[in-house]
Amino acid sequence: MSQFHLIAPSGYCINQDAAQRGVQRLLESGHRVENQTIIPRRLQRFAGTEAQRLNDINSLVNLKGKDQIVLAVRGGYGASRLLESIDWQGLAARQQRDPLLVCGHSDFTAIQLGLLALHNVITFSGPMLAGNFGAPELDAFTQEHFWRALQTPTYSVKWQGNGPYWTCEGQLWGGNLAMLVSLIGTPWLPQIDEGILVLEDINEHPFRVERMLLQLYHAGILGRQSAIVLGSFSGSAPNDYDAGYSLDTMVDFIRSRLDIPVITGLDFGHEQKTVTLALGAYARLLHDESGSCLILSGHPVLKA
Repeated sequence: MSQFHLIAPSGYCINQDAAQRGVQRLLESGHRVENQTIIPRRLQRFAGTEAQRLNDINSLVNLKGKDQIVLAVRGGYGASRLLESIDWQGLAARQQRDPLLVCGHSDFTAIQLGLLALHNVITFSGPMLAGNFGAPELDAFTQEHFWRALQTPTYSVKWQGNGPYWTCEGQLWGGNLAMLVSLIGTPWLPQIDEGILVLEDINEHPFRVERMLLQLYHAGILGRQSAIVLGSFSGSAPNDYDAGYSLDTMVDFIRSRLDIPVITGLDFGHEQKTVTLALGAYARLLHDESGSCLILSGHPVLKA
């Protein structure tokens, strides 16, 4: 049995039924779910006032109990408003003392990257309460990879990727592409050299994905990495105007600019089927004729 502590630093949870279904599933599996009162909280498009959403994050400094899984209710928008007021130092001290296992994705990437940039705090990019645990059917792949990441000191993620044969190692980082790009030039973007950068997004046309990748390229960020891994880009179908320009041709263009590999095909992002990745962990990437594999270690795990 684990203890889940819910946070809602971003958008209002429009699908309240899904959130409640997620809570019920966790309870039925024998887990405790704390802080449920935040689920219906709302101010305009946000999950409560600035003070309430900020308190969700800053109160983690004094959260009691071991083996706490901190789970974001959903993404949306709102985390960026909180960055300058977050108690980064307090959170880092809490993580050194007794690490929380913090999990979320999408808009939450901004806070995850801030923790990594300022204090090298590792968090998990993975499922959230409403969209994943509260889905009409809980994806078995997603559930299995979530617990694998949180329970195993060294774990691997395998997939049939596309890209050149490659082996490298470095710090794994990334998450939602739009959120990462929004942090360029701020203190909250990690300065990682020779890392393995994993990216995903949703509802972004291929040319918008390309524009964001080019911004990372022009800023010198892509070229400093050891490899780029692309997850899912849901809702990125081309239209008639594209005349053959697609996500695949966009990836080919980005590859033509880089001396490092761009490996595609990882089930990671805004899909029901998603892996859980420890952002900030030590990673080894292997890609050959048998497929792709990420081996991650150095992240906090459940002790019980």
